Amino acid sequence: MVDIKEIKHIKTAPFTLMTSSIHAVLAFLVAIVLLLSLGVLAAIPELSAISGVLLTLGVALVILIPLTAFLYNIVGTFVYALLYNVLTPKVGGIKLGMEGEEVKSIPVVSYALILSCISAILTFILGLYVGLAGTPVLTLLSVVIPEVTEATGTFMATFGGIWAVFWIILMPILVFIFSFIGMALFALFYNVLIPKVGGIKLIFAEAGSTFELTNIPAVPAALALAVVQAVFGLLQGILYLIQYSMLGNVVGGLLVLIGQIISSFIITFIFIVLAAIIYNFLQPKIGGVKLELE
Repeated sequence: MVDIKEIKHIKTAPFTLMTSSIHAVLAFLVAIVLLLSLGVLAAIPELSAISGVLLTLGVALVILIPLTAFLYNIVGTFVYALLYNVLTPKVGGIKLGMEGEEVKSIPVVSYALILSCISAILTFILGLYVGLAGTPVLTLLSVVIPEVTEATGTFMATFGGIWAVFWIILMPILVFIFSFIGMALFALFYNVLIPKVGGIKLIFAEAGSTFELTNIPAVPAALALAVVQAVFGLLQGILYLIQYSMLGNVVGGLLVLIGQIISSFIITFIFIVLAAIIYNFLQPKIGGVKLELE
C-alpha cells in the first residue's frame, strides 16, 4: 500500500553540507580527468615547450574546481533549502508515494508547484541584480560616449528600462511556467515508468523529530532517473529529427534521436550512481540529510 509522505521541512545545515560535499567530490573527479588529459597533452613532443604550464594548470584545477564547486553550492543549496521551508506552509511541500523504502509515485502538482516557485524566486533575485545593473550602465554609456546622439541615448535609456522589466518581471514568470511544465512532466513520466523499472529507494532512520536519510541504494536510483531522463532525451531528439527532416536529412535526424536517448540515459545513470555512492560514503562521517515528514 502506497503511503503519501510530505516533506514539511528540510534541515538547512545538513542539507547544505551534504549537497555541497557531493558536488565538491564530483568536481574533484572531473578535475582529475582534466589533469590526466593535460598530462597526455604534455607528453606530446610538439608541446614539450609548454608541458610545465599544462601540468601546473592541471594541478591548479584539481584544487580550484572542487573548492569553487563547494563554495558555490554552499550558498545555492542554503538559499534553496531556506526558500523551501518558507514556501512549504503556503504552497505545500513535495509529496512522495512510499511503499516501504521505495518511492512508488510523485504527486505531480505538489512536486511541480514548490520547485517552480523556488526557481522563479531565485530568478527574481538574479533579475534584480542583472536588471537593475543593466539600466544605469546603459544610461551611463549614453552620456559618456561622445558619438551617442540624443536619439540613440534615449533609445539606450528606454532599452535599459525594458531590460530591467524583462529580468525582474517577465523572466521569473517564464521560469515559473517552464519549470512547472518540466517538473510536472518529470513526475508524470516517473509515475508511468516506475511500475516497469522500479523506483528510487530511500532508507530513513528516525533522528529525534526528523528522519535522516541514511542510505540511497545507487543502482535503483540511477536506473529510475536515467529511464525518466531518457524520455526527455526522446522528446528532445524528436525535435532534432523534425529539424533535420525539414532540411532533407532524415538519417542524420534519426542518428541524433538515438544518440540523445542513449546519452541521456548513460550520463544520468553514471551521475546518479556516483552521487549516491558519495552520499552513502559521506553520511556516516558528516551526517545525512534530515527531513520532517508528515
